[in-house]
Amino acid sequence: MTTASAKHAAGSRRLSPSERWTLGRTLRCVILLGFAVYCLIPLLWLLLAPTKTDAQLVGDHPLSFGSLGQVATAWHHLIAFDSGVIYQWLVNSVFYSAGSLVITLATSVLAGYALATTRVRGRRLILVLTLIAMIVPPTALVLPLFLEINAVHLTNTALSVILPGSFYPFGVYLAFIYFSTSLPRELMESARLDGATEIRLFWSIALPLAKPLVGLIAFFGFVANWNNYFLPYVMLSEQEMFNLPVGLGAVISGTPALNPAIGGSQLPITRPEVALAGVIVVLPIAVIFLLCQRYLVRGILAGSVKS
Repeated sequence: MTTASAKHAAGSRRLSPSERWTLGRTLRCVILLGFAVYCLIPLLWLLLAPTKTDAQLVGDHPLSFGSLGQVATAWHHLIAFDSGVIYQWLVNSVFYSAGSLVITLATSVLAGYALATTRVRGRRLILVLTLIAMIVPPTALVLPLFLEINAVHLTNTALSVILPGSFYPFGVYLAFIYFSTSLPRELMESARLDGATEIRLFWSIALPLAKPLVGLIAFFGFVANWNNYFLPYVMLSEQEMFNLPVGLGAVISGTPALNPAIGGSQLPITRPEVALAGVIVVLPIAVIFLLCQRYLVRGILAGSVKS
């Protein structure tokens, strides 16, 4: 064999299965690490920004650490904004999110169970409309919702945020998929033969088995309502009624340091204070996710295998 043919044979040697597996695993790890860095760096910057002054935030390294004393200073500046209205925004956010969540769970789980276990007339049409409602951008529904809420004179009230936020077609379809695939049919039929009513079937059999599903819908529903900005911004006109995202927008737009066009002299609200407000918005969701991560994974996998 000549030298050229030997080099050609060596270059065209196929990788062994173990080498391909190692290469594939390495490639997956690199891709996942890239996504992790892409997602974590902005979050890390947000956590570090309140530890610095506005000048340090502009001049120092983006991921440098300032001091914990600066965090306390930023917090005092933030709560001094309009006599501590941020406390009211925090209470409003909890109230709006919790109120919408209760209605969402009651309607989504019941609707999904009914669609999965009964053959009602128009069932296919309801499912198609549910899918269409899922893909419609929420911003496209704000104007029709505002006109409806305004027609019944509920604008600038808590109900103007809670009621539209309770409309959650994703939860309905998720419950339908779960009850269609994971509910033991033999157990349901046995209970019916024993004389159990549909209400008793749902309350004693279906609902206890659907705890991962309820947790999943509750998490996503709460996150959607907690982060809701455009709907409360349109529905609410008084600053005391704002939730945290809308209130944070009011802080930015009402501070000369961040919006020089308004002029005037106000409290020292600068970029570190706004970053601290952003941490306050994000922190509850992050804590809930870390505490409920195991249950969320169970909920996601709940309807993946047909029983």
